[in-house]
Amino acid sequence: MKILLIYPECEETFWNFKKVLKVLGKKAAYPPLGFLTVAAMLPDYWEKKLIDMNCETLRDEHIEWADYVFISSIIGQKHSTNRVFDRVHEIGKTVIAGGSLFTTGCEEFSHIDTLVLGESEEIIPTLIKDMENNNLKKIYSMEEFPSIQKAPIPAWDLIDLSNYNSVCIQLSRGCPFNCEFCDVVHLNGRTPRIKSKEQIIAELDSIYKIGWRAGVFFVDDNFIGNKAILKKEILPAIIKWQKENKYPFALSTQASINLSDDQKLMKMMTDAGFATVFVGIETPDPDGLEECGKYHNKNRNLLESVKRIQNMGFEVNAGFILGFDSDKATVFQNQIDFIQKSGIVAAMVGLLNVSPKSRLHDRLKKANRLIDNKNASNENTSELSDLNFIPKMDAATLIDGHLKVLTTIYSPRFYFARIKTFLREYRPKKIKPPKIRFYHIRGLVSSLWFLGIRNSGRHYYWSLLLWSIFNRPGLLPYAVGLPLGLLHFRSLAWATEYNTYYRES
Repeated sequence: MKILLIYPECEETFWNFKKVLKVLGKKAAYPPLGFLTVAAMLPDYWEKKLIDMNCETLRDEHIEWADYVFISSIIGQKHSTNRVFDRVHEIGKTVIAGGSLFTTGCEEFSHIDTLVLGESEEIIPTLIKDMENNNLKKIYSMEEFPSIQKAPIPAWDLIDLSNYNSVCIQLSRGCPFNCEFCDVVHLNGRTPRIKSKEQIIAELDSIYKIGWRAGVFFVDDNFIGNKAILKKEILPAIIKWQKENKYPFALSTQASINLSDDQKLMKMMTDAGFATVFVGIETPDPDGLEECGKYHNKNRNLLESVKRIQNMGFEVNAGFILGFDSDKATVFQNQIDFIQKSGIVAAMVGLLNVSPKSRLHDRLKKANRLIDNKNASNENTSELSDLNFIPKMDAATLIDGHLKVLTTIYSPRFYFARIKTFLREYRPKKIKPPKIRFYHIRGLVSSLWFLGIRNSGRHYYWSLLLWSIFNRPGLLPYAVGLPLGLLHFRSLAWATEYNTYYRES
């Protein structure tokens, strides 16, 4: 059996960093971890090829070679996925599709031959049997959330890891919180399922043995969803492994803001080599937090929480949302002020989006506030083209306010000021620095050239470097490296600006 696995091209989003990756000589931020895990579940005697369209071109001969074509996609790959499906069907091959794009929106993909909905550990054995018997069903779905301890080590041999900026692994699935806008509880459950320490060490060993010596991103919905097991078993094992192997990996992950309440946990994470954490802040407005069910963010000083995490040795990246019913006209400036004061350099600020499997979807559907094709054709809804729901705030005001936030925080003056604020708070754990590699040199040269010479805001860049030399000389590599993010974030802001004015014109 010949299986072609296609990972479609990702659209330009906060997570892509395409411009930064290009100057570093990389092609994509992360490999398709879920797809590589699925590939490892397929029989060894099957022939398998994986085409990550973010790294290489899909050719007709790839498709013609295969007996079956697997496609795995997230929402940010929807347009590319549809193009791939049309192309594969023109050549006459059967498509088996899975991933969150299909699990949360399977109704839109009834034209696809076979859909795999949900996690694969319990589904794949039946799917394999039916493929070998030429008896594929239309839909395969899980009856309950499977044990994550059944997940195999990903099939790293199917990709060229040198194409990627960071490798990713997974410790757990699920999140104990149930924010209204989020579909994680539907996708992965509310009770975090966690791998054994032996599994995690085996996965770290697997990427170490193939020569990886850079970043490793734990892709968990909420890394600290099960603090007890984390502190008792997982982190001690990772700490031991990192020490024995001289800290070959810089670790990063996603966690809820209540990480800041547990100093012991933060210390153990930094001892394990964690240096970056993405946090969902959403809004500094208590009414917005109440509305979306982000109760663990309420009744706390969010600025102080961020600073505590930074003081313990983490770079904090964060997500913010505009478009809650409770948002007032002041929300845009409040978001800007919070982001600047927090020193959150990489701030993902997006318009509220309604996931089809979220509690928000159910509420807005009952209120007849979802935008479908019928609504979108109404003459009074043309300004809603960037939204998939009818907001309480005037839609044009919301979209223009979102643009204001992006163009402000990703202007050179605000961006470099935020880096300086972060460096004042940042207290990294002293770990032997990684071996200098070619992409580090490329990053240094690119930083000096694109931001120190070509950029119109270059005086802010040199001011930051001089400030770092005299005030935080040990953090000079961060003062050089973090500015590269501006290449990516400004392009996102410009794209938003273009789309906004194109809509208005």
